[in-house]
Amino acid sequence: MADRRAAEFTTRSIKTSAKEAGLRLALSMVDLTTLEGKDSPEKVRSLCRKAVTPDPTDPSLPTVAAVCVYPELVKVARAELDKSEAGKKVSVASVATGFPSGQYPLEVRLYDVRRAVEAGANEIDMVISRGLFLAGQRGKVFDEIAAVKESCGDAHLKVILETGELETYDLVRAASDLAMNAGLTEHDFIKTSTGKVNPAATMGVTLVMLEAIRDHYFKTGVKIGMKPAGGIRSSKQALHYLVMVKETLGDDWMTPELFRFGASSLANDLLMQLARRRTGHYMSPDDFSEA
Repeated sequence: MADRRAAEFTTRSIKTSAKEAGLRLALSMVDLTTLEGKDSPEKVRSLCRKAVTPDPTDPSLPTVAAVCVYPELVKVARAELDKSEAGKKVSVASVATGFPSGQYPLEVRLYDVRRAVEAGANEIDMVISRGLFLAGQRGKVFDEIAAVKESCGDAHLKVILETGELETYDLVRAASDLAMNAGLTEHDFIKTSTGKVNPAATMGVTLVMLEAIRDHYFKTGVKIGMKPAGGIRSSKQALHYLVMVKETLGDDWMTPELFRFGASSLANDLLMQLARRRTGHYMSPDDFSEA
């Protein structure tokens, strides 16, 4: 039923000015991400420049929401973004807590978080221990999320469930509820995936998590954000997700403060579509940098 309901959102027709507004909104919700072993300071600087000016030929475009990097490169990202007033508004997110496996001692994971925040991270993307969760040790997972949240200080927390390893929608819903109840506050997030496991984000999984957020809001009044990550590559897909968010959670969630896309490849497709609407012809993917 969740898959059937999610599929209905793909049947909506969005045209003309509404489509362009949706594309611009989706761009402003992107977390530009580089999480590779070959990441270098210059690659991160290049990614930050793209985050601030996604398309140099169109200065009207918004910045993206955040740049997401490993903790060792947080300081590089923050320094590059702080070179401009627009860049200062772009968040630096950092994966921590033994990303992507989460199979590290808790004290190491907490140290990872504190170092990233001290280096200038505004947001921490943590991974839960799926092994503990699937083994039924949910209280321990709860305590670990609460400890990471405390270590974040003023930084917002995104809790990655790695839904591709949780096996069923019932478990996705249970993990969503557990994460939100472990001390998440306004504008913290739950997130589908690391992007390192297949399947990553799907509309069915995202719908289950959105409904958990809705029910949590009705119960507590706290607005938790949502971040589907991995596998969202086209502008058409992004618009489908935005329709689902609007119809499930309402207009308050149609903002980068409460909804993000963890999909760097999506940014270039959004830029191609926006350029086509502006110029009247399609651009080549090669016209846009990867970082």
